[in-house]
Amino acid sequence: MTSTAAPGGTSLGETRLGETSPGETRTGETRLGETRTARRRPLHEGWNLTITDGPAPFTVQQVPATVPGTLITDLHAAGLIEDPYLDRHEHDLQWTGECDVTYATRFDWAPTGAERVDLVAASLDTAATVVLNGTRIAEAQNQHRSWRFDVTDALIEGENQLEIRFASPLRTARENERVLGKMPVTGNDLPYNAIRKMACNFGWDWGPVLVTSGIAGPIGLEEWSGARLAEVRPQITVEPGAGARGLVDLTVLIERADLLDESAVTVSARLLDPAGKQIDELSRSDAQDELDLRLSAADPQLWWPRGYGDQPLYTVAIELRDAEHRVRDAREHRIGFRTAGVLEEPDEIGTSFTIVVNDRPILAKGANWIPDDCFPVRLTAQDYRASVTDALEAGMNTLRIWGGGLYESELLYELCDELGIMVWQDFTTACAAYSELEPLRSEFEAEAREHIVRLAWHPALVHWNGSNENVEGYYHWGWQEHIPEGAGWGLGYYTELFPSLLAELDPTRSYTPTSPYSRPLPEDPRNPDHGTVHNWVAWASEEDNDYTRYRDTIPRFSAEFGYQGPANYATIARAITERPLDEDSETMLSHQKAVGGQDKLRRGMAPHLPPVEGFDDFHFATQLNQARALISGIGHYRSHWPVCAGTIVWQLNDCWPVTSWAAVDGDRRRKLLWYALREVYEPVLLSIQPREASPAISLGNDTDEPLSGTLHLRRQRHDGTVLAEATLDAQVPARSAATLPVPAELATATDAADEVLLVELAGTDGDGEVVRTVHPFAEDRDSALVGDAVTATAQPVSDGVEILVEAASTVRDLCVLADKVDPAATVDRQLVTLLAGESTRFHVRTSATVDPRAFLADDVLLSANDLVARARARDT
Repeated sequence: MTSTAAPGGTSLGETRLGETSPGETRTGETRLGETRTARRRPLHEGWNLTITDGPAPFTVQQVPATVPGTLITDLHAAGLIEDPYLDRHEHDLQWTGECDVTYATRFDWAPTGAERVDLVAASLDTAATVVLNGTRIAEAQNQHRSWRFDVTDALIEGENQLEIRFASPLRTARENERVLGKMPVTGNDLPYNAIRKMACNFGWDWGPVLVTSGIAGPIGLEEWSGARLAEVRPQITVEPGAGARGLVDLTVLIERADLLDESAVTVSARLLDPAGKQIDELSRSDAQDELDLRLSAADPQLWWPRGYGDQPLYTVAIELRDAEHRVRDAREHRIGFRTAGVLEEPDEIGTSFTIVVNDRPILAKGANWIPDDCFPVRLTAQDYRASVTDALEAGMNTLRIWGGGLYESELLYELCDELGIMVWQDFTTACAAYSELEPLRSEFEAEAREHIVRLAWHPALVHWNGSNENVEGYYHWGWQEHIPEGAGWGLGYYTELFPSLLAELDPTRSYTPTSPYSRPLPEDPRNPDHGTVHNWVAWASEEDNDYTRYRDTIPRFSAEFGYQGPANYATIARAITERPLDEDSETMLSHQKAVGGQDKLRRGMAPHLPPVEGFDDFHFATQLNQARALISGIGHYRSHWPVCAGTIVWQLNDCWPVTSWAAVDGDRRRKLLWYALREVYEPVLLSIQPREASPAISLGNDTDEPLSGTLHLRRQRHDGTVLAEATLDAQVPARSAATLPVPAELATATDAADEVLLVELAGTDGDGEVVRTVHPFAEDRDSALVGDAVTATAQPVSDGVEILVEAASTVRDLCVLADKVDPAATVDRQLVTLLAGESTRFHVRTSATVDPRAFLADDVLLSANDLVARARARDT
């Protein structure tokens, strides 16, 4: 395993290449975090690729290549392979990870008088040898870091040839494993833990095995003279108490083109408020290559998570001048003033785990984030905004960037800064043991240093986490049996290296070594009374994976839990070409990566829903059960706030079309689960929770105002006959939850199959909004729900179709599967429960020219009643 650079090679750090034309000098506006004055020349054009070795089934010679890009996406663009996301094409591409591939381009260059020319690469994926004009410049082997190589002496006037030779990542990983020692992994036994490459590229229980190589980020030349800003390390804090000040402490590292240059340089820094007004400025001149500066803001406007306040963003501008006062380099970053981190504090139960921002406890409502595409090079700013909008509109305030993927694009963190989405950031280790030997250890340190400094600018980042499930794997998955005694398996990274780097570079955020984690009991990471848990028994149990098992424990913080459901219909219909669709076909199952996944889907819904037949009903029932599972789990956890201080579901997004735990599928369609999350992440949540004595009403109030009102309770038959009524006074302090017992005459049904309990809380702010929940006394499979309980009409409106539905009897979880009619159609709401005599409207946005009545078809307008009625009809 090698990772070497030419003399003067350094990490790119905060600098990113822009999109300027060849030869253009960048002096104007740039993205935040970019250098503004160096002459940059992107090298994104004219590339081709050649497979030089490996089991490719056809010859690949000088195929046009896109940079940034990957081998697989380039082969697909050239028409040499099928789309790996469709049908079973993934399985035809297992050879790609075994191949050596060379990317090559030619470019003209002429001296400009610059003292130094660097080749700067944001990401090389992964085992790369850089060759310029036949001279080996460097070898690199880490997708998770950037690279800067001094190529001044290797360039020639006129035409230059640049090659980046990528060795087979799988062969390289196996070679590394022979040096480092074999360490346990979870999954398909590919040694992703022996190479610093995106782990899920090797497959996961929701992702395909698509091992690829390529220039995975911007690349180009940077010409500079004198000195440059090698790195700017910020520490942004807020002094407590009256007369608070926001402090920006900067450590500026200077790199010089001439190592013997001892001339003085001047670093100046300015602080601008959210309106763009300068409020502080400081300059320092020195011949040293490390300078410290401090900026401050009196009584700063504080950054808050969404739902708790605004997100004012200040600007820090840094400029480097030489002894002749010429500007040599400059940077700009947006920042926010706040204090943030997780409070882990012993109490009468165990150890808390509560996110605290500006001394206020925050109820975390969020989801885990995986790479938004198996090939992240394809993602655009619009893609990131769409996915963050999915989180925002679902009521989330937290995203956990999972460690089996990547340190994410600046685009994601910038959006979270702007929108008030807190970020929990994993270091990129997941579900495996990792050798602590060299050179792997040095690569871990290099990438961690780079990203700690890069992300320190972002107020959205509130917590660092050392690893995902690695300590759990050691203590609970049998890894100890396969690790030689005394061998480092990663714990040293999580308990020594990462925390020491954070203490050095950015001690302003909290850190935990792993998740799940039980402080002070690291050998018992599943302990619900301490720290974080990953609750997978409700899904993964091979005996009983009923989602009600979320209620088995009351964790302090649930950082990972979820339930599977298929992608939306139109997504499946695009990805699977066979007809008719069959949920258990070989092709369909190739898009189900969880071991025993289909059995778990069926076993998990059996206690709740009647047996189903046919693809359409199986598809609807499993999506419905997924949504109900998270309603059940989050409702339970929120009812125990503040003991349980947050939920981060698995997962927000998908990277391809697959049956998975995601709320939004691989084609960016919102599943029924997304609508369920929007409901349970509402600021005010009303639910019925089982308690030992009797059912109880839980009221969660995630607002700054006390909740005061009257609860109206009604037990009634499905036909609307009222059997009992009551009122209760409800008083819930701000940012808390309260529990009230259901009165005895309403807590138990006379005929469970035919009765429901309605609980309503009228709006207390005069807006007329009513928060309510409908609690069935029997599961759908045992209920007397009737078919044909709704009368529906549809009419065209300016941007689509409006559907009016009236109920003659209880209707549970009415949905409009609009994408079955128009793949681009969306609907404003789902999972609507109506009681006898009630009506509602659905708004379908569509530009398709279709008969509005198509949205009323019996496979489009669906409820749990339909599943019950069809099962009953089959039994008679």
